[in-house]
Amino acid sequence: MSQSFNQSVIAEFRANGGKVGGPFEGSDLLLLTTTGATSGKPHTVPLGCVRDGGLLLVVGSNLGAPDHPDWYRNLLAHPQVRVEFGTETFDAIAVPAEGERRDRLFAQVVDVAPGYGDYQAATSRTLPVVVLESAEREYVAADGENPVAVTSLADKLVQVHTWLRAQLRHVRDEAEAHLAARAAHQGPGAPPAPGLGLQIRQHCLAFCQSLEFHHTGEDAHIFPTVARYHPELRPAIDRLQEEHRTIARIQNDLLALLADIGTADPKRFLTDLERMSAELRAHLAYEEEQLIPALANVPWPPPAP
Repeated sequence: MSQSFNQSVIAEFRANGGKVGGPFEGSDLLLLTTTGATSGKPHTVPLGCVRDGGLLLVVGSNLGAPDHPDWYRNLLAHPQVRVEFGTETFDAIAVPAEGERRDRLFAQVVDVAPGYGDYQAATSRTLPVVVLESAEREYVAADGENPVAVTSLADKLVQVHTWLRAQLRHVRDEAEAHLAARAAHQGPGAPPAPGLGLQIRQHCLAFCQSLEFHHTGEDAHIFPTVARYHPELRPAIDRLQEEHRTIARIQNDLLALLADIGTADPKRFLTDLERMSAELRAHLAYEEEQLIPALANVPWPPPAP
């Protein structure tokens, strides 16, 4: 679809609470905003979607063209996306389905929208089915059924830390399950592929990028402000910044392993993940101990200027 057509659909979608006419009339439609794989800039596209329980599915059909669409290549580089569906807007983690799950979900999609079957027949590539997992639900799951209200910067720090800890557990559990499936393989047929799965890759990449964003914000804004008003915390802040550099080096090791998921060594990945987990858990605990008292009276969100 042309850029001008996409822009007209996006404008109509936003002006009419997610409803549009033309080829999308009567079908479920969402707006997906990804981050450019090379440009780093946001890109928004309208996509047909299918509901799977509480999840939304989109297909990288590209109208049956031989190459994956740009938005799909973007989300492989940056799994965190923004979704507009009806009148709702939320952040999500984009996870392409694999193997039997992909085939099952694609059959569900075709049952609702048979045109995707025609697109698959027109190309030799396997059309990717992408599951959009609400990041907000993951925040709630991390905090428990009754998440604590965020009214101060200290509360926000704890909320982000809670999510980071939960994501570490999530990625570790997925990696351990992958290794267990390989170890339990018996009988005829090939064992699961030695590389890591896309699901592990996307969640780990989203976690690493969130952690990098969090640490960058702390180094650029929170730490200098705290040090200015609480000079007695300068030694603690210096230690935290040095720990940021240590954790970043471990992140780079993980990302290097994830660069080619087809050959990534799950055992080495799990070893590096455990190393980063231990470093990060200690770092988060120390940061909360040192900074929460200083941030407890700072309102969140910040008051309007």
